[in-house]
Amino acid sequence: MNIRKADPGDARELSEILNEIIAIGGTTAIETPLSPEELADWFITGEWPLTCHVAETSSGLAGFQSLSLYGNPPEGWADIATFTRQNPKIPGVGTALFAATLAAAEERNIEVINATIRADNTGGLAYYEKMGFRTYNTLEKVPLNDGTPVDRIQKQYQVSKDKNGL
Repeated sequence: MNIRKADPGDARELSEILNEIIAIGGTTAIETPLSPEELADWFITGEWPLTCHVAETSSGLAGFQSLSLYGNPPEGWADIATFTRQNPKIPGVGTALFAATLAAAEERNIEVINATIRADNTGGLAYYEKMGFRTYNTLEKVPLNDGTPVDRIQKQYQVSKDKNGL
């Protein structure tokens, strides 16, 4: 598996990955499919993205992860989003992507990475916990497009460590 920076030429395949996740339902807060142009704007080239990496296998792209300033986070914070191919699922994609994303965060002097995950996304919650994110807040009963209230769990990853490694 090769991890590299995303470019606009990846947007079509990445939108297919994201739109499949949206169609399955129950995990992403993004509920409306994105065109390749919208995906590029949201995650690769637009106003908010800081970096976006893709996981590439011999059969194509297996997933992507971005860091952005979407939602105007506090100074020194960035927001993370992770999406991986559902069929076939490829083990290790998220872990490999996070190593590249963490290095990019360190290069940009990001102190804290925020992940906001739907409470019903058990896989996403487990993934971020495994990567070292810890819960710091719950946004209660955020309505989906159809009005269904779903909590959002906010987790943070402390990028910067003090000189004692704490």
